[in-house]
Amino acid sequence: MVKKHSKKYLAAAEKIDHSKKYSLVDAATLVKDISFTNFDSNVEVVFDLNVDTTKADQQLRGAIVLPNGSGNPKTVVVFADGEKAKDATQAGADFVGTDDLIQKVQSGWTDFDVAIATPDQMAKVGRVGRALGPKGLMPNPKEGTVTMDVTKAVSDAKGGQVTYRTDKNGNVAVPVGKVSFDSDKLAENIKSVSSTILGARPSTVKGTYVLSAHLASTMGPGVELDVSSL
Repeated sequence: MVKKHSKKYLAAAEKIDHSKKYSLVDAATLVKDISFTNFDSNVEVVFDLNVDTTKADQQLRGAIVLPNGSGNPKTVVVFADGEKAKDATQAGADFVGTDDLIQKVQSGWTDFDVAIATPDQMAKVGRVGRALGPKGLMPNPKEGTVTMDVTKAVSDAKGGQVTYRTDKNGNVAVPVGKVSFDSDKLAENIKSVSSTILGARPSTVKGTYVLSAHLASTMGPGVELDVSSL
């Protein structure tokens, strides 16, 4: 079935020169200009990578703290006790606990954006893996959310940290801000993400690594980026 787009989407798409690949600032400026939602849309960059995700060493996963933040406030939960619980509270975590939080999640509560745990709590957190995993909330050391340094983890989460991982087709989609951001700030965030993705190139990948990259706002058409500008 051919997907039908709205008139607003088609009108926005007409403003894109599809024969052109845009620089970071030009792409950010254009995406801001053609956004047509009546709310402050998210802006996302998507990389199409030449990776084979059936191979474990070519699966990318990690976290990035955007220099200008994501524009999306995060509700942060920390599974910790003792001094680490105090550290998490002082760092600004919204909910801190152990068995009480586990029980709350078991009862169906997942009204938060980021879950952090100290390593000693992971056996307990594993009991709610079925609830957290499908929502992308399971603490993971690759994303810096299984750590003894809960102060840094909470600070990063509150300060604009975003996560990334390859999907089964080798695409990586990462939020980089809002359409209300200045173009220069969006471009700086995109540059930070692209540097991380480029730096994470698996050693076993041969030939071209980034096949293409596009920038788009919520519900809007994609603008192709000039990969050489990344």
